[in-house]
Amino acid sequence: MTGRAETPATADTGWRRLAGDFAESPPAVVCLGLVLLILGLAAAAPWITPQNPYDLAQLDILDGRLPPGSESFAGVPYWLGTDAQGRDMLSAILYGIRTSLLVALSAGALAFATGLGLGLIAAYARGTVDALIMRVVDLMLGFPAILTTMILIVVLGRGTDKVILALAVVQWAYFARTARSAALVEVEKDYVAAARGLGASHGRILLRHLLPNCLPPMIVVGTVQVANAISLEATLSFLGIGLPVTEPSLGLLIANGFKYLLSGLYWISVFPGIALLVMVMSINIVGDQLREVLNPHSSR
Repeated sequence: MTGRAETPATADTGWRRLAGDFAESPPAVVCLGLVLLILGLAAAAPWITPQNPYDLAQLDILDGRLPPGSESFAGVPYWLGTDAQGRDMLSAILYGIRTSLLVALSAGALAFATGLGLGLIAAYARGTVDALIMRVVDLMLGFPAILTTMILIVVLGRGTDKVILALAVVQWAYFARTARSAALVEVEKDYVAAARGLGASHGRILLRHLLPNCLPPMIVVGTVQVANAISLEATLSFLGIGLPVTEPSLGLLIANGFKYLLSGLYWISVFPGIALLVMVMSINIVGDQLREVLNPHSSR
């Protein structure tokens, strides 16, 4: 017995209804298309870009600081120009998006699993366990995320894996609080009491009954936190304490071009900034529409 027993036909109808509700917002549909396009371009970056911008053997200093629309000495078009090292900006942006998405999705998955598990346990166990977990959550949420992340990076050291771990530590509390709130509503329902009466184990109740019914709000939070993780990683890299300079990062690209803004070489910093803005904005708008679609009390 579960909270939502659905046949394949009703499940298909439910997905169609959700898709129809989502399509009621044209901006959200456009942003979803942008997100999918960005994902596709980032995944195909090694095959569609004219160079690997972080392979020194493929860089030529003679191609440095070329404006958008220029061609290299070898005749390769650089649609977004190059930076001071001769790095194609379009290639660098796509590689940077790959890294941003890898870091954000990895940190989000780790935070999602940790927060979901602790939130379900807190709501189901109640009492001392609930109080202890929620006091830790309150403590984590009481500090600014960027400050906590910077402290963790200083302690852990630089590196992609360290940034992922730091972001996960910062974000798990959001998932835990959301999971607990959703599970507190579900744990009082009749199907949970029936499962207990039938002798179902605690693990079965958590995994088979509470978990599926707590996923919709968690998906919304996960979408927002992925966008936040992208922004945090870019901020850390811009400040020089995030990813190493040998790794592609939108934050590093913006930082590298920042010193050239006043000299007229705007494209080195502006184009990565636009890519970051569009990506974060699109994910946030998609997450906002998902919140409206998955919220049963929404008055669309």
